[in-house]
Amino acid sequence: MSIKIDARGMACPQPVIAVKKALEKVIDGVIAIQVDNFAAKENVLKFAAANQCAAEFQEQDGIYSITIHKGQGVEKAQTIETVTENTVFLITHDTLGHGSKELGTVLIKSFFYALLEKEPLPRLLLFMNSGVYLTSENSPVTEHLQELAQRGVQILSCGTCLDYYELKDKLAVGGITNMYTIVEEMSAANKAITL
Repeated sequence: MSIKIDARGMACPQPVIAVKKALEKVIDGVIAIQVDNFAAKENVLKFAAANQCAAEFQEQDGIYSITIHKGQGVEKAQTIETVTENTVFLITHDTLGHGSKELGTVLIKSFFYALLEKEPLPRLLLFMNSGVYLTSENSPVTEHLQELAQRGVQILSCGTCLDYYELKDKLAVGGITNMYTIVEEMSAANKAITL
């Protein structure tokens, strides 16, 4: 079975949801999807990988043509064991708490320092709204986030938020995600904590 999807011009997370619906229909086959921006391409590729599907893409004139293979002949992704628990943190601000921004910056740095000392580590850190400033260049917590990533913690920033704050080209740590994946990851977590 083969399904074609034209997701050009679709806002986040519509391309991922279109792929999800197509994957539900296909037992063994190919899904071909076109998207017109880098974040959508990354989100679709990550979604395919998370669903044990092989995927590749070609880019021409800003259009990404992605081919997803599901079913027989597709190697299942190996699970990598890490020292993490199924806890997800959703960070929605570039400071911790309300009130003094200066104090909030000190507190967010302390939070990530303390998180590095915790065992087991969380599985995933999700950043949205002004929280995406923390994963971007000149962040006060870049070193802490890089160390967490090296130790197996997945770090993802909302693509729409990065676009809004004009930070997509300044992302320094982690990858780009979409609202559908954020909802899915928080729903699947044993513990979901919002800061």
